[in-house]
Formats: sequence, structure tokens, C-alpha cells
Amino acid sequence: MDFPKLISTRDVPQQFLKSAFLAGHVPYKSLSNDPKLSYRLYIPPEHLNGNPSDTGHKLPLAVVIHGTRPSDRSKEPQLPVLPLVVVIHGTGRTSDTLNALAPWSHAHPCAILAPLFPGGLDGPNDLDSYKTLSSKSLRSDLALLSILDSEVSERWPGIATEKIFLIGFSGGGQFAHRFFYLYPERLHAVSIGAPGRMTRLDNTLNWPQGIKDVQEKFGRSLFVDKLHAVKEIQFVVGEDDNVVHGGDEFWKWLEGVRRKKGGKGDDERYGQLGPMRAGRLQMARQMIQEWNGIGVEVRFDVVPGVAHNSNGVLDVVKNFLEPLVSQVYDKRSEVAE
Repeated sequence: MDFPKLISTRDVPQQFLKSAFLAGHVPYKSLSNDPKLSYRLYIPPEHLNGNPSDTGHKLPLAVVIHGTRPSDRSKEPQLPVLPLVVVIHGTGRTSDTLNALAPWSHAHPCAILAPLFPGGLDGPNDLDSYKTLSSKSLRSDLALLSILDSEVSERWPGIATEKIFLIGFSGGGQFAHRFFYLYPERLHAVSIGAPGRMTRLDNTLNWPQGIKDVQEKFGRSLFVDKLHAVKEIQFVVGEDDNVVHGGDEFWKWLEGVRRKKGGKGDDERYGQLGPMRAGRLQMARQMIQEWNGIGVEVRFDVVPGVAHNSNGVLDVVKNFLEPLVSQVYDKRSEVAE
């Protein structure tokens, strides 16, 4: 028996989607065009439209669930296409945020996507290559776009991938704000959590410190006025997240290691990003002031009693996302009716 090259939710009866690992917790899958990368999803089964019709009006759920005839199922309402929240991991590369958002996605219908950019891509000690979007071995921006446009959109047609909600904490916050710079047209909203090092909108500094060489590095221009199109931007930092990671001595030691090894190979990552020079709360305030100066409005949430802890700020992130995700879902519900 011949099976389709890629089995999508269109090929599976609605009641079998979870058993086929196409709904609920979807296990890590390697990225087809770059198998060293992978991604996983959480999709609330009761909200997933497995086979949205071309017309966008009716979904033949009654056939697979109740065995009714086409004339009977025409009255069945179609489930709307699900909004997508993309979670970018920090340096520790845990799934804590996706797991914490899974129950939430049932009450606030959306799918959750978590890419995994493993360590060691730029050398045995590399932990940071994905954060800058472009390194000697990785274009993490293109990897995410490939996951969205070539994989999720094909396998899960009931998930909206053309525009996403992007969130990231720490190293994920570094990725998130840089992706926002380059691809604002792909974002409904972005939540930037406590990045340790940031890219300024400075045309005198090369990437990732500034944006001078963006065209050369990414093959696309960065237009500051296009950033204004993203109306919902959150910066979230713990009130006590205002110390330099590892302390000044750590960064001095790290620089010594880099010099000893000639600043080559996997240790180039330290030179690309540079050392962390200030606490995350201080950096966030400086960046928000810079963005406000060019008309980019930001919601700034400082969470009392929290240091550098993604779980500690997650309720505030959910509070930011809830009305936005619901608004997109409700609009899609109106189209589906």
C-alpha cells in the first residue's frame, strides 16, 4: 500500500488525530531541509480543524465522527483556523514554556510551536548561534520560516502560519527582537523577555550590535517604519533581573579563554555577541527609550519579586497574549460561520 509522502491532518479522520500524534502533544520532528534542527507542537484537539475546506465555510466533520451523509453534514459549523504562538527557547533549551502554555491553549484556542536549535552547531561549545539569526552554520530566521511555510502549513492546514505570535525569554528574547526587526510583517505581536544582549537600531554598528550590514548579511532591508505595523509589543523583565549574568569576573575569564584560543572556531560566538555589560532590566529600559524615540510603542512589564526566571514572568506574558489571541480567533470564527 502506498502512503502519501507527507501525511497531513487532511489524511486522518478527526477522531484519530491525537492517536496519530497530530494533535495534543506532538513529538519533536526534524526539519526536513535541515535535520539537525527540530520542532514540536501542542495543539488542543478539540479546537483543531483537521481539514479546512477551500471555501472556508463548512467542515465535513460529521462524516468521520458520526458517519452521516454529505447532505446531513452541511449544517455542521466549521472550526476556525487556529492562531499560532511560537515559543523560542532560552540558552537552557527547555520545553517549560510550551508545557505551561498547553493547558492555557484549551481556554484560549491556539496552537503552540517550539523550535529547537541545538547547541554545538558552530563548534563543540556553541550555545548562542541561533540568537543572532545568522552564524557561520545557521540561519535560524530561515529555519523558522521553513518550519512555518513548508512544514506546519502543509501538515496542519488548520493552523494559521502566515502571521504568528512570537514569544521568547532570555536567549529567546534575543531571537525574538531580532526577528521582529527583520520580519515585522509576519507578526501579530511579539513578547520579548529579558534578553541579555540586544541589537540596537544603529546604522553605524554591524550586526548583531547594530543594523549597518543587514542587507549584506540577510539579503533584505530593515525599514524602521515597518516596525510600526506591529502594534502589540511587550517587554517583560523581572524586577530583580538587574545583575550581569555570571558577574564581571565571569566575562573577564571568558574573554581570557577566547584570547588563549585565538578567538577562532566555536569561540567566535563570544566576539559576535560581545559580553553582557549591564543587567537586563537596565538594558530593557534603554532599548525601550530608543524605540519610543522612533515611534515604536512598547508595553513594559516589570514583574515584582522576580529575577531571571521565565516561569516567574509567564503569567504576565499570558495576560498580554490572551486578548490578542482571542481577537484573532474570534475573527476567524466569524469567517467560518
